[in-house]
Amino acid sequence: MELKYTRPFLNKLEDIFAESDFVLRYEKGNFKAGYCVLKDMRVAVVNKYYSLEGKINCLYDILRSIAVNEEQLSEKSRQLYQQICNQEKVN
Repeated sequence: MELKYTRPFLNKLEDIFAESDFVLRYEKGNFKAGYCVLKDMRVAVVNKYYSLEGKINCLYDILRSIAVNEEQLSEKSRQLYQQICNQEKVN
């Protein structure tokens, strides 16, 4: 899967979080990886000062590392989430 560094693609990644029980927040902070995932609280925090490309990379990495209930997702979000998960298995 090729990542698209566009605002609409970022919105699609954000939609997966919005439809899941994970909360996505953009905050300032000094995160070594550019983001922090609090799995027990189901919160993902991304550095709000990151570029569009940086935010997309962070959300992509987070989605590969968390388990999202696919039943909560719309069809389009589910397809994108499955592509992201399958990409991890290929690499």
